[in-house]
Amino acid sequence: MLIVDDTSTSRLLLRDALDQIGVHKVFFATDGEKALKFMMDTPAHLVISDVNMPIMDGMGLLKAVRGYKPTQRVPFIMLTGQADRSVIETAAKLGVNNYLVKPVTVTKLKSAIEAIFGKL
Repeated sequence: MLIVDDTSTSRLLLRDALDQIGVHKVFFATDGEKALKFMMDTPAHLVISDVNMPIMDGMGLLKAVRGYKPTQRVPFIMLTGQADRSVIETAAKLGVNNYLVKPVTVTKLKSAIEAIFGKL
């Protein structure tokens, strides 16, 4: 799984939550551009990305992932600090699989992942 967030605290909290639900192979990127470069070399089974980041934000990353044939089917969960309807609608139009508002609990993260992959 690939966690994309420019805040180290958020990355570590997500890593710990994933660890608690049994996901131990986790990679990190601090912005969408680095995440996209990573995905060109290393297949990701799931992207969990913040919306607001420098260089390339989460929407830009989602659009790029969906627009590139080798990555277009990679499941994508979008994270943000606020439940903004327009952000949710834009992410849905771009093909996001799920959307979570920070702070993310282990239970909510597990449910979002299970909605994509089935029971963990």
